[in-house]
Amino acid sequence: MERDPMIAGIGLREAATPASVLDALARAGGAALRHLAVPAPKVRHPAIASLTRLGYTVTPIPPEALDRPTLTDSRHARAAFGTGSVAEACALAAIPGARLLGPRAVSADRLATAAIATGDPE
Repeated sequence: MERDPMIAGIGLREAATPASVLDALARAGGAALRHLAVPAPKVRHPAIASLTRLGYTVTPIPPEALDRPTLTDSRHARAAFGTGSVAEACALAAIPGARLLGPRAVSADRLATAAIATGDPE
C-alpha cells in the first residue's frame, strides 16, 4: 500500500474537540495535511471520528510502536504512553524511515498536539 510522504502525528486528551486537533495541526505547519496518525486506542475518540467523517485518513499506531526517541519529552506522555511525545512518536511510526520536521505543536486550548513527519512512501 502506498502511503503519503508526509503525515501528522496527533496526541489528544479526552476533552479535545475537532477544533483542538485542527488548531494543533495548523500550529505544526500541517493545515493542508489530511493524513493523521493516532494511538490505536484513540481512533474512536469523538474528535478523530469527526475528522474521519470530514475526509481525513487515520492510521492507528499500536502502543508498542510509540516507544521511540522524540524531540519533546513530556512527563505526562512518558507516564501514560512510554514516549516523550505521543504526536511525534505517532508521526515517526507511521512512515518507515520518517523524520520529524520539528517538535510537536500544542493547540491553544492545550488539549491536542501535532507533529509532522516526512519520509519516503512505500
